[in-house]
Amino acid sequence: MVNIWQMYQSDILSGLKVTLIASITALIFSLMIGTLMAIFQVSRNKWVKRIGNGYVNLFRNLPLLIVVMFLFVVLPLYGIKMDGITAGTVGLTLYTSAFIADTVRAGIEGIPKGQMEAGISSGLTHIQVMWYIILPQAFKIVIPPLGNQFINLVKNSSILAMVTGADLMYQGDLIASTTFNTIGTYTLIGLIYLVLTLPLSYLMKYLETRLAVS
Repeated sequence: MVNIWQMYQSDILSGLKVTLIASITALIFSLMIGTLMAIFQVSRNKWVKRIGNGYVNLFRNLPLLIVVMFLFVVLPLYGIKMDGITAGTVGLTLYTSAFIADTVRAGIEGIPKGQMEAGISSGLTHIQVMWYIILPQAFKIVIPPLGNQFINLVKNSSILAMVTGADLMYQGDLIASTTFNTIGTYTLIGLIYLVLTLPLSYLMKYLETRLAVS
């Protein structure tokens, strides 16, 4: 394993860079889209609510690989071309945002409905009450499951390897096929994923503890 690191360090670091960029990008946009879809799901407008529920039901019930392959293989047939990194990142964003939406929705529904009514009666608009009063409390409630979604996102980023995304897993596959040292290679790649996900896990536990005290 040490020899693999010494010989292929540049390739592994290159793959790690792609994994980090894809994960961070997908994390930011999936949180934005997921929050928006959660708001749609609790909307009083039935058509807006149907859009939110339809989005969540669609991507929650499709395998991530199908979503990514559709973007990478099917869309180019209709003139929309994406490279492996883009297709993987977009697919990861769409897929993860559906789970985040359900998580945030549960948090919103956990807030007493009287707070929305009180906010509106005080002169705030529905959007202002949602943004300044409801969402901050909802996120405080859903920190643990939201943290799990972020960790899953980092692990699921290995899907880029299926569409030549040149990520960490892709580089690991190349090294394993070149050296035939599958045990050493995948052990090393697994340890690197642990280095990425364990700090995130501890961070979420820390935030959960701090928010519980405050």
